[in-house]
Amino acid sequence: MNNTHYLTNIYCGKVAVRYGIETAIDKQPINTNVYLSFDGLAGDECADKLHHGGLERALHQYPAEHYGYWQEKYNSNSAWQAAGMGENMSSIGMTEQTVCLGDRYQWGEAIIEVSQPRSPCFKLNKRWGIEGLSVDMQDVSRSGWLYRVIQPGMVSVEEPLELIDRVDNAMTITAVCETFFGDPLNTEKLLKLKEQNTLSASWMEKVEQRLVNNEVENWNFRLLDHA
Repeated sequence: MNNTHYLTNIYCGKVAVRYGIETAIDKQPINTNVYLSFDGLAGDECADKLHHGGLERALHQYPAEHYGYWQEKYNSNSAWQAAGMGENMSSIGMTEQTVCLGDRYQWGEAIIEVSQPRSPCFKLNKRWGIEGLSVDMQDVSRSGWLYRVIQPGMVSVEEPLELIDRVDNAMTITAVCETFFGDPLNTEKLLKLKEQNTLSASWMEKVEQRLVNNEVENWNFRLLDHA
């Protein structure tokens, strides 16, 4: 297992009205040292603080390899490249199949921990002009993942991510997605997911509610912005 990974780019964005919505999805590369606080990278903004950002969603990483997949799937002339999914961190060689929930990385002075997969939303559809992109992304578990910040500090694209800890019962991001999105009422799988102590509180709450109510929360507004 490769424990050292170099990022290809890091990105920050400002809130603006783009694609008919208020969003900070358009992000620009940061080539200098930047401070990473508990809330995220200095200078990075978030338009919808209820559903994006926060202590358990401070950073979003997206594999650069996936852009080729989307280019081929949609056969479009769009520039399918980072940071088109609104990611803060772009990488090659780290994917949902190799990254696990709870993985801790030393990144420069900072320490970050994988907290959950990214939940695809309708803003991706707006960004790319493709109505079902969010649904397709959720279906194939190519959504990237989010981090909480354990220790703030200065970071840069020149500093590698060094894996310093992996929990004993680690689940890959793919496995988490395949349960949470793909088999959302499978009691056995939900109980396994509930054992993941590093899963974000918002996702854990939904897991617990499903186990009690045997119902899946409504995804339509998140995915499509309508009922």
